[in-house]
Amino acid sequence: MQKRRRDNAINIMQLRFFCQVALRGSVSRAADDLFRTQSAITRSIRDLEKSLNVILFERHYSGMVPTEYGKCILPRARRAIEDLQAIPALMQKLKVRVSASGALPDAGWLFHTRRLEIFIQLYLVNHTQTVATQLGVTQPAISAALKILEKGAGAALFRRTPEGVRPTPAADVLYPHISRALNELDNIWSDLAARHGVLEGSVRIGALPLSRTQLLPGAIASFLARYPGITVMTNESPYESLVSDMRAGNIDFIIGALRQDEDLPDLTSEALFEEDMLILVRNDHPLLRDPNPKSKLAQAQWVLPRSNAPARHLLDNAFISLGLTLPQPCVETGDAAMVRGLLLNSDMLAAVSTSQMRFEIDNGLLTVLPVRLPDTTRRIGLTFREGSLPSPATQALLAFIHQQVAKS
Repeated sequence: MQKRRRDNAINIMQLRFFCQVALRGSVSRAADDLFRTQSAITRSIRDLEKSLNVILFERHYSGMVPTEYGKCILPRARRAIEDLQAIPALMQKLKVRVSASGALPDAGWLFHTRRLEIFIQLYLVNHTQTVATQLGVTQPAISAALKILEKGAGAALFRRTPEGVRPTPAADVLYPHISRALNELDNIWSDLAARHGVLEGSVRIGALPLSRTQLLPGAIASFLARYPGITVMTNESPYESLVSDMRAGNIDFIIGALRQDEDLPDLTSEALFEEDMLILVRNDHPLLRDPNPKSKLAQAQWVLPRSNAPARHLLDNAFISLGLTLPQPCVETGDAAMVRGLLLNSDMLAAVSTSQMRFEIDNGLLTVLPVRLPDTTRRIGLTFREGSLPSPATQALLAFIHQQVAKS
């Protein structure tokens, strides 16, 4: 779920004017580019500086030069504007709107912060009255904002149902771009605070199973001991859902087993370490006394990763390499607590990655069966959206994650 930190949300139209003045180095040239008067551009820049409580430009006879504060927010501001400016081309590509001349429609209808917030909340909540209450506006105001957005998009964005409103395919295209832009606006406040030497804000993490037992808790604990004012939120959804949230800017990074995502060029990854899979059993399991436990694996009851999980494919390949019949699951789960409970109360075997059950192994709660699983090495690491700009708090937590890896 998206989180808005400030009631005084940054005016994204003013931010658009700021970016254009920074690009062109002149109010007059920016005004010509944007078909606005110089006085309107000047007033917007002044209002933005008042809202942010910083000076963004030095006024020289040769033009407008960004101050250190202007340089601080410029990369994130540009990213927000670029995300919105990309939408008309996507609408045309989707064939929801093609002008008679074939020219791309202007993105001006998107540069209204409250309008974008209404769209995001309606997309997530699917109920007009609830959104009106959450944002402190009237239902007619929501209808008016939606009307402008639908006119700009050239398509219906929501369809009415007895249960509320549901997003259309056109809304699905708009959502990640608008969500990312609003998240960037939120992070501008954190950038400015960091410029003043203060770390604030939140970090939102997509936590896959292999990161949840030791690596991530250890890093977060150390991080919060140093920066107690930061809020850390973890999302334990399936990988595909985490990727969608990260594309929308609602997750800063994903940590866990890396995927081979050649078909996802908008993602980038960083490996932290590698580990193998192993077989776990309870401490007094009969197979621990068997001179040839490998010969009994095919007949055993198994707790396995889900059938579509990368770990399951590695496990199947390992059994093929060992010349064994593929293990058949009695239970499919990726939850460490479930695995532990099942093993402690049965003769089941579990195939897991080392870090997934590190606590149980190190503390003698469960025992590793002495059967090596060949070619099950997995890379554990971080996944980001290509070109994303981590907030100062996110960068700080990433440093603690690297320190935790170095200590392990």
